[in-house]
Amino acid sequence: MLQRGLLRGLHYGVLVQPDSLARVDASTDTASRFARTALPLDDPIASTSMPESWVRASMLIRLNSLASGASGVKSSTIESLAQLLEKDIIPRIPLRGSISASGDLSPLSYLGGLMQGKPSITAWTGSRSTGNRRIQRADHALAESSIAPIKLGAKEGLAIVNGTSLSAGVAALAMQEAHCQAALSQVLTAMTVEALRGTDESFDPFFAQVRPHPGQVESARNIYAFLKDSGLVYRNDGSEALSLRQDRYSIRTASQWIGPVLEDLVLAHRQVTTEINSVTDNPVVDTSSGRMLHGGNFQAKAITSAMEKVRQGCQSLGRMLSVQCTELINPATNRGLPPNLVVDEPSESFLWKGIDIMVAALQSELGFLANPVGTHVQTAEMGNQALNSLALISARYTLDALQVLTQLSAAHLLALCQSLDLRVMNLRFLETLKAQFTKTLQDAFPPAAEPGSPSETLSNTLWTLFTQRLDETSGLDSSVRFHTIAKSLQPTILESAPKTAETLTALTSWTSRFSALATTLFNSNRDTYVSNPDATPYLGAASARMYTFVRTGLKVPFLPEAAITTPDVETGGFDFDGGSVKGGVAKTAPSMGGFVTMVYEAMRSGELYVVVGECLQAV
Repeated sequence: MLQRGLLRGLHYGVLVQPDSLARVDASTDTASRFARTALPLDDPIASTSMPESWVRASMLIRLNSLASGASGVKSSTIESLAQLLEKDIIPRIPLRGSISASGDLSPLSYLGGLMQGKPSITAWTGSRSTGNRRIQRADHALAESSIAPIKLGAKEGLAIVNGTSLSAGVAALAMQEAHCQAALSQVLTAMTVEALRGTDESFDPFFAQVRPHPGQVESARNIYAFLKDSGLVYRNDGSEALSLRQDRYSIRTASQWIGPVLEDLVLAHRQVTTEINSVTDNPVVDTSSGRMLHGGNFQAKAITSAMEKVRQGCQSLGRMLSVQCTELINPATNRGLPPNLVVDEPSESFLWKGIDIMVAALQSELGFLANPVGTHVQTAEMGNQALNSLALISARYTLDALQVLTQLSAAHLLALCQSLDLRVMNLRFLETLKAQFTKTLQDAFPPAAEPGSPSETLSNTLWTLFTQRLDETSGLDSSVRFHTIAKSLQPTILESAPKTAETLTALTSWTSRFSALATTLFNSNRDTYVSNPDATPYLGAASARMYTFVRTGLKVPFLPEAAITTPDVETGGFDFDGGSVKGGVAKTAPSMGGFVTMVYEAMRSGELYVVVGECLQAV
């Protein structure tokens, strides 16, 4: 009777029932009519009950704890819990109400109520594979699956509720996602180095040799390996003449930034792993001596400690990725990429401005969520639970932070694929233009340059200046851009040419001819690349894997304006899969947010993390 009363008293959480099970007051007063017709502020079911994944994780951990033999419960009680897991009968548990001091008392009491078959408790039942998942009363769910309700013996009610299994279960799910995001951040950093045409020198093993923090060693080793064989990375071998040797902090110090986060995650992982393999109720039974010992294994401070570290890690990783993303979009920092990563003319497209705003919003939220939960303890239970860990609350907010971080990293990955395509598109343009650039000079200022002659030296100097001016003028439309660049090269040509009227005439003619040629080649190269984008020949192995997954696996296209404009059937456009529409019925194009969502969903499903694992395995 005492054990049953204990569980009844702990069923105090707010848990909205579905319409089919709710008891609706049939009265006709104004308040009741309003309650039945008003639009709810949120999803009444999801906003008050935990996701099934959380509860199932806690059931497995509770089973592991009770099966150790130190909790003093009957084998039949343990078998009943195992049957619920095997038949996928998951109790609905209120989202809020636990302070995680004497364990997660109230949440676990709903598990105990399900095991008792109490009609006031509801559970998820039915097949997931057929989509026949539904909510049933506990007594009906047990009867349908031929599971006998348990009868609580001495201490058994306390053994079920007096433990940290809910906090530990949610924390374990958070740890899994955190590890995946931390690994992904290293791949994204390598991709950012390539997109910004940075150097791999920042990750040279010597840095970690003289400052051997384990996290720095590991992240630098991974990123350095990811960049191997990249055609976009400068090796600081003299190939980057007349430019700044050191990269921006967001990539130059990335291993020093990621490293401490990895070390925190390792410690948090150890804390959570220890907790899920522990006995956490009270009192506990020493079966070797027959003693019953009263203590405090139910205090979940270890989980709070782990989750605070993970949330701060989310903020740190998010800060790094958000800065990297902003520096890609900003023409003042992206080393020659167009402003807002536009494929079209800069004055005609603003696609990525919204992504920049989104990233700022997400990072601000991560900053708020990084605040500690454990500092907000309130004395509870008439002073008895004066110390309480708030572990479940901390774990819940950690999953919130990870959801925000995942959206941020999804947006950054999309921006990276766009940046890499733009970078390669530009390189192909330069490869096509270079030979014709030299020829226009030879035609305008004869005699033709011979190898080693001053004319050849001038041609090389002008080409270097041209590529620099190309980076500096990325914000101009092509119709203006190349004429502006050609005019900027005139003083250098005049310094090396005879000061005659013929030279001035030739210079004016060359300026006009070359700017027209460069504009034509730029536009034709852009059209050709947009029709069949492929950056992989220029990328390191990790970037190539991730780029291919996004472009081919998820079918997220290189994004000119046409990719998110609902196509005109008569003129053609892009369908949802990124292919061209030549006729027939055109599909509605996704928004920018729609494409980010596709990447986000691939992370949440784990599909994208398989690619991250392959990148790490190759190191």
